[in-house]
Amino acid sequence: MTMNRRAFLKTTAAGLIGAALPLRLVKVAFGADSPAQDFTFGYISDAHIQQIKGTKFVRNWDMGLIRAVREANLLTPKPDFFMFGGDLAQLGKKEELDHGLEIMSNLRGKVYYVTGEHDYYLDLGEYWQSKISPLYYSFDHKGIHFVVLNSILTYDNWIHKKWDAPMDRMLAMARLDNPDGSPFMVGDDQLAWLKKDLEKIDRATPVVVFSHSPIQKIFKPWNFWTEDAEQVQALLKPFEKVTIIYGHVHQIQYNQIGNISFHAVMATAWPWPYPESYTQLPNCLSKLTVPMNRADPFFERDATGWQYIDLDKGRTAMRYQLPDNTNRTVAYSTQDGRPEDLTYQEYRNRIPPQRHY
Repeated sequence: MTMNRRAFLKTTAAGLIGAALPLRLVKVAFGADSPAQDFTFGYISDAHIQQIKGTKFVRNWDMGLIRAVREANLLTPKPDFFMFGGDLAQLGKKEELDHGLEIMSNLRGKVYYVTGEHDYYLDLGEYWQSKISPLYYSFDHKGIHFVVLNSILTYDNWIHKKWDAPMDRMLAMARLDNPDGSPFMVGDDQLAWLKKDLEKIDRATPVVVFSHSPIQKIFKPWNFWTEDAEQVQALLKPFEKVTIIYGHVHQIQYNQIGNISFHAVMATAWPWPYPESYTQLPNCLSKLTVPMNRADPFFERDATGWQYIDLDKGRTAMRYQLPDNTNRTVAYSTQDGRPEDLTYQEYRNRIPPQRHY
């Protein structure tokens, strides 16, 4: 059945309003003047499947992913494909990745994967590549060029320093506030690959980049940071319309740097507070982003959620659905040339973020 954009949005909102899932339904609508065709894709991220012992796993993380997959299968219209945005596992163990893949196998449709640091640092992506996907790649779909980056690499002297065991390296990278960690990066080899990949793409073609870490610098102690972000941005600068969609941060973030719109997605596992609600250390969170209150620790789904993404003529509108909370829409403003939070943009209407945790 063919549906127009208005019918699509009406049907989707009616069918899923109030859901507590971190599921993103993505509407790509580039308009009649574009060679791109309208289509949708789904987005699920940051499941953090964690083994306790044997066949026992953390139930809450399991249920977040299971529920997202179940509702994804009910989407109308059916998405052309799905993205998983990284951190399928918590500690990169084969058992965790296999269990996560078993849950994801119930998803009816093609799935592309992004690598997260929790998937990578136990064996440096060896099992991931053998079972799931390359660490970085690109593909074209209905007039759009998609790029999947492995943005969670770091310095070789950190990766290969003397660790007592591979799990020690994994645990060092998995901690949120860890002075012994190391900042994320794309790396020289991948930058050379990206340059070559983009050289064959017409500058008028819309480009959508998926990464796990933000390809910008937000808060270094939490690794909400990509060390060579500016070099990636420089390669994307010649294109008219670029969107970078990332996971990792487990919260709503948005920004505009030059021609690039940045949008975060939420997690199926748990939310993170914004840096300012946790620590007074300096951070570079975009002034465009309106902080959410700290999640209610007695409500396990508070500050997780799902959203569908509408790319209308190459510009992104993120429509966040938040359980027991006010839904939010972050849409590109052609007048101001940046994403704006349509409900909470005015300072006088903002609720101060909670400082406790």
